[in-house]
Amino acid sequence: MFDIGFWELLLVALIGLLVLGPERLPTALRALQRGIQKAKSFGTSVQAELNHELRIKELHEHLRKAEQLDADKLSPELQRSMAELRNAAAAVQRPYAKQEDAKQEDAKQEPSEKDSKPSSVQQDKSSS
Repeated sequence: MFDIGFWELLLVALIGLLVLGPERLPTALRALQRGIQKAKSFGTSVQAELNHELRIKELHEHLRKAEQLDADKLSPELQRSMAELRNAAAAVQRPYAKQEDAKQEDAKQEPSEKDSKPSSVQQDKSSS
């Protein structure tokens, strides 16, 4: 990556030792190592995300081809892409379906709770 030889590296280490001193040099080297690790992990995550986006784009292109052709006349590669897209769409919709079901159940329970609240309020008013 960088064209640094042994002597250049030794010179940088000596300058670091003179500037930072023997007490702070190990701490500075650890901080530098952590920074390099964070940069590498960031690069890896960006690369993974780009690969994911490229795969999605490829699947969309296959879907467009499939829409243009008959579904029965598709190549095996396009049929696999279609199945993968259907599975991905179903996986994305599952969490939302669970949330919608929970909201519908809450909506069904709320009217019964509202009906019971006024009667208790009326009982409080009548007792006072």
